[in-house]
Amino acid sequence: MTDRARNGTGTGIGVLEVESDGRVTSHPVLTPKEGKRVRFSFNGVQHQGLEGEMVSSAVFAAGERVFGHHPRDGSPQGLFCANGQCSQCTLMIDGKARKSCITPLREGMKVETLEGLPGLPEEATDSFPAPVSMDTDVLVIGAGPAGMAAADEMGAAGLSVLLVDDKDRPGGKLVLQTHKFFGSVADCHAGVRGIRIAGMLAASLESRPTVSVWLGSTALAVFSDGVVGIQRPDGYRLVRPRKILVAAGAREKTLPFPGCTLPGVYGAGAFQTLVNRDLIRCSDRIFILGGGNVGLIGAYHALQAGMQVAGIVEAAAVCGGYKVHADKIARMGVPIYTGHSVLAAHGGERLEAVTICRVDRRFNFIPGTEVSFAVDTLLVAVGLNPVNELHRKALEFGLDSRLAGDAEEIAEASAAMFGGRIRGREIACELAAGAVSCPADWSEKAEVLKSPGGRVLPYSPPEARTGVFPVLHCTQEIPCNPCMTSCPRGLITTAGHEILGVPEYSGGCVGCRKCVAVCPGLAITLVDYRRDAAYPTVTIPWEFHDHSAPAGTEVRVTDREGAVLGTGRVLSVSPAPGFPGTRLLDVKVPAETANRVAGVMVQEPSVTLPLEAPLEVLPPDEAVVCRCERVTAGEIRALIRSGVRDMNRLKALTRAGFGACGGKTCKAVIRSILHSEGVSPEEITDFTERPLFAEVELGFFAGSEGESR
Repeated sequence: MTDRARNGTGTGIGVLEVESDGRVTSHPVLTPKEGKRVRFSFNGVQHQGLEGEMVSSAVFAAGERVFGHHPRDGSPQGLFCANGQCSQCTLMIDGKARKSCITPLREGMKVETLEGLPGLPEEATDSFPAPVSMDTDVLVIGAGPAGMAAADEMGAAGLSVLLVDDKDRPGGKLVLQTHKFFGSVADCHAGVRGIRIAGMLAASLESRPTVSVWLGSTALAVFSDGVVGIQRPDGYRLVRPRKILVAAGAREKTLPFPGCTLPGVYGAGAFQTLVNRDLIRCSDRIFILGGGNVGLIGAYHALQAGMQVAGIVEAAAVCGGYKVHADKIARMGVPIYTGHSVLAAHGGERLEAVTICRVDRRFNFIPGTEVSFAVDTLLVAVGLNPVNELHRKALEFGLDSRLAGDAEEIAEASAAMFGGRIRGREIACELAAGAVSCPADWSEKAEVLKSPGGRVLPYSPPEARTGVFPVLHCTQEIPCNPCMTSCPRGLITTAGHEILGVPEYSGGCVGCRKCVAVCPGLAITLVDYRRDAAYPTVTIPWEFHDHSAPAGTEVRVTDREGAVLGTGRVLSVSPAPGFPGTRLLDVKVPAETANRVAGVMVQEPSVTLPLEAPLEVLPPDEAVVCRCERVTAGEIRALIRSGVRDMNRLKALTRAGFGACGGKTCKAVIRSILHSEGVSPEEITDFTERPLFAEVELGFFAGSEGESR
């Protein structure tokens, strides 16, 4: 069966259109780019993009979603991770197969889809400088929050540190995070947006003379003689560190379902890259698979960029993300379907619809509960896997290697940042003996910051109808204290742990509204009865445009969990001093509802309506597991049932894992199928890992100067 059949071609509902120049031209938090326009061609059609942006983003801005067709079955190929981890975005760029998500756009580039197998050039003409060797105290792989924080600590101790990252700027996932951070104000900049924290860490590194930062540089391999091979834009480097710190982050997990590889089905991280880093309007209507923090935040980012969110599905009974995230999305008008999952994606050349279905306690689909939605994008946010292959190889060769951030343990970016500080300080203590020490309480703080969210306490709004006071709509124990530190009179405290407890208001508010502005979960409002006791003013945190709720507008106000309480009249929307990107929306509402008002619905209910009848779906075995080689779940399952337990044998028999990504995306899926078939982990023989962790031309290793090879 071809993938066109697997994807459910011919739904008859049409494809939602994206503007030809699909860029976000106005954003409440970000400033649209004003870069130099350059020309490039895509499949012979001329377009314009911004110089230096990734080719994949320029292609998306041009309205193109299909990055080629697979030679095995003609199935359309599209972007998936936008992080250099998979190979879904590979295009022919100036005659060479390149990952378009990590290739900067230049004037006159010729970009083409991969149709068939490209031929080899008759004679190689590229020149590669001879490899250069160098020593350093510490090599840090990954310039995200953990890697940057660690490098900063070690640089402060005077160690020579080399920090490498394959992106064009430091910050890792911080550069995608337009929301304010949870955690501790003192220890990880809680209450500050991730994009600003990235700049703060980068500025600190610039003040460390012994820290070198290599961007656009990829760690290719670890060798048994203690050398790490680094591919730089200007050639190959052989780095011999005394210690290695791998802070390479994580790659997104995926789930196999029919249509899961259609263009338009991609990771939530890829979506954040397109929207928040590159300001690409990559969708009109979105559905999200996964109710963890990543999925919930992705929904919020979509709404901020002017896109519609038809819904979120979460297989568990409750969302795995912070309750304040789920609540704020619900009160903005996005339905969250807990106890549901995606059954299939539908479309021909690109995504046209998704079908969801209720699941039982064992996550099996319940027939007869299917519902379909017309969407052009499905974000997959079902968790992350650590990127730690280089660390494992270093340990195999007896090298001193450590892990930090998501490469060590998946957690929030604030925890990654603080964990990086700890690793950096630990290494500094070892290499700069006596110069520094690691505070005794740091380990405890690190564990607190990793907390996924604890108890949800009972909630009841305050009964007072006089004066002015904040209403705290946060009821879950999460690591967060900006509201407590922002109050100039110290009126917000917590019972129990100083960071993990649920905040409580003790009285005496003067109406400064700082707690409303700083809250990362948008979970605090201020009610003011002083001017009009019958129709008090409620101040709501607002991170949308001023013009989206002008004075005099009637808006639908909602309670903490999204139930509509009625309407209110907007009095004003004004910037929150000291909190860039945050506005304060003053709404006049009746006194009987004021204390329960937590937010404003920002999208019409019609956006979330399903199709009149569910679409036909294909069997689960038609789902593609290996994207590179188009191997289905049915093929893998049949071999498992025949007794195969060695993933290398599965690879030899089906080619699953043989592709350009090196099994990075399908390995976890294959293991989950083994588990679902009742195979214990002890029975499984894992893939033999490739010696190189990224694709590279052999000339980089040889240092060939334009020779034929």
